Amino acid sequence: MILFILCFILFMVGLYGVMTRKNLIKIIIGVAVMEYSVNLFFILVGYVDGATVPILTKGFEKGPFVDPLPQAMILTAIVIGLATTALLLSIAIRLYRKYGTFDIRKINSLKG
Repeated sequence: MILFILCFILFMVGLYGVMTRKNLIKIIIGVAVMEYSVNLFFILVGYVDGATVPILTKGFEKGPFVDPLPQAMILTAIVIGLATTALLLSIAIRLYRKYGTFDIRKINSLKG
C-alpha cells in the first residue's frame, strides 16, 4: 500500500513542477516524472508478492503468477513517453531559437 502512496506522491511532485515552473525544460521534466509515476503504478498493480514468472514448465503449473500484461503495456508506454518527451524538447528548442529564452512569461509577452 505504501508503494501506491509513493507513486501518488511522485505524480504530485511532477504535477507541481508542471504547474509552478516557468522554464520550459523544467515543465518537460515534470511531465516526464508524471509519466514515470504512472508507469510505476501500473507495474505495481501487476505485481503479486511471492509469485513466480508466468512461464509454464514442469513443477510450476500451480501457484500464483505475476501478471505479464501490465509489463507488456508499460514497455509500449515507455516508448510513447520517450517520443512525447522528444517532441516536447524539439518544440522547446524551436521556441528557444525563435525567442531566445525558455521562460514562458517572456515568450507569452513577445507575441511574435
